[in-house]
Amino acid sequence: MLIELTRFKIKEGKSKRVDEWIRLLNDNMPAVLLTLEDEKMYVEAIFREFNKEGEFLYWFSIQGEGGKPISESMHEVDRKHIEYSIECIEKESKVDMRLEVAMLPNWIKDAINSH
Repeated sequence: MLIELTRFKIKEGKSKRVDEWIRLLNDNMPAVLLTLEDEKMYVEAIFREFNKEGEFLYWFSIQGEGGKPISESMHEVDRKHIEYSIECIEKESKVDMRLEVAMLPNWIKDAINSH
């Protein structure tokens, strides 16, 4: 099981495109949830922050082992998701947070590991 929190800075002037991106994901949730199965992604959440340094997106995820990377996806919503990512995110700004504590009940861990 892999638990991650990653931060990306949004490129200057791309806030409205990020609004569209988030709307795409929310409006197509049944298709998005299908893609998560291929990735063995059990939880994925995107958070947005505005501060004096700019605008940021944070990805939180809990993923099982052996899932396909999004780059190999055949789903249209993943293709669009990748396009928005390339357009809107400063890739060099990526910050992976270090996991210190994962407070998950054993039944959740067991469910992820056995799925």
